[in-house]
Parts: sequence; C-alpha cells; structure tokens
Amino acid sequence: MIVWLNGTHGAGKTTTGALLQPLLPDARVLDAEKVGETLMDITPGLPGTDNFQHWPPWRQLVVETARQVLDYTGGTLVMPMTVLVEQYWREISAGLARHAIPVRHFVLHAEQETLRGRIEGAGPGPSPFRLRHLAPYAEAARTWLHDEAEVVDTTHLTPARAALRIAEAVKG
Repeated sequence: MIVWLNGTHGAGKTTTGALLQPLLPDARVLDAEKVGETLMDITPGLPGTDNFQHWPPWRQLVVETARQVLDYTGGTLVMPMTVLVEQYWREISAGLARHAIPVRHFVLHAEQETLRGRIEGAGPGPSPFRLRHLAPYAEAARTWLHDEAEVVDTTHLTPARAALRIAEAVKG
C-alpha cells in the first residue's frame, strides 16, 4: 500500500511522513522528489522546465520506483509529495492501479496565512519557489484535489497529531 501525503509546501508533509512511518507496520518513506533530482542530474539536461514534474519520465519513474520497492520489501510506502496538476495525479494513480497497488491519498491542508507564515519562517529566508505554489495549491484544492483525497487540516494540528490521525485512518 502507498500512503500519499499531498499538499503544498509548508503543510507538513515531510515532517508528518517521518512521524507516520513508525506508526505503520513495515512502513518506509519514499521521497518522490529524489526521482526528480535524479532526472535533473542528467547531462546534458532534459528540456528546460521550472518543475521536474512536467517531465513525463518523472511520473512514470515514480510509479515504477514505488512498484519495485514494494515488490522487493512489501509493506507500506509513505510518500510525501506535492502534486497539484490533476493530469499528473491521474497518471500516477492510474499507473499504481495498473499494478494493483492500493493508495490512500491524504492532503495536508492549512489556511493560506498559516502556510505563508510557515514558509516565511523556514530556513535562511522565504523560498520564492514555495511561495509561488500557494495560489496553484488553492486552485487545485478548490477544483479537484480535496475531492480526490482525505483532507487533514494542519492549520492548528501538530505534525505528530496529523501523523496519528492518518495512522488511525489507515489502520481503520
């Protein structure tokens, strides 16, 4: 099984995923961003883009990587990864379904003001890349994303409580 943690930057996906992993039997965390980083390291580079998710191989390799890992280890993969383009989510979820891999899709949601505060308070300074994703997240949440997943509002929820809530839902 895959427990996919979606949502925009600042929602708590990475932290929640790390806290969720020990709460689920035989679970591992697979960061699909590493697949994108591998593609970004190809030289000479792939066609220019501002987001590796726009490369079709990323979506196909995420599916294949998850399938190979699950075939090898069994158990559960916790995958914290933002996917805000509906077509891309459909490609990934359809690919996983073709391999009969069940997916529990959760969206970690927070109000825009909370997200902005988290992003601006992180690291050495606010990330323009992360801030640029707030509007696309709001649009995806409004038009399709919240209908495709179980929404966990993290506005006033710690990552530990979010992880516990997700673990309870998965074990349910």
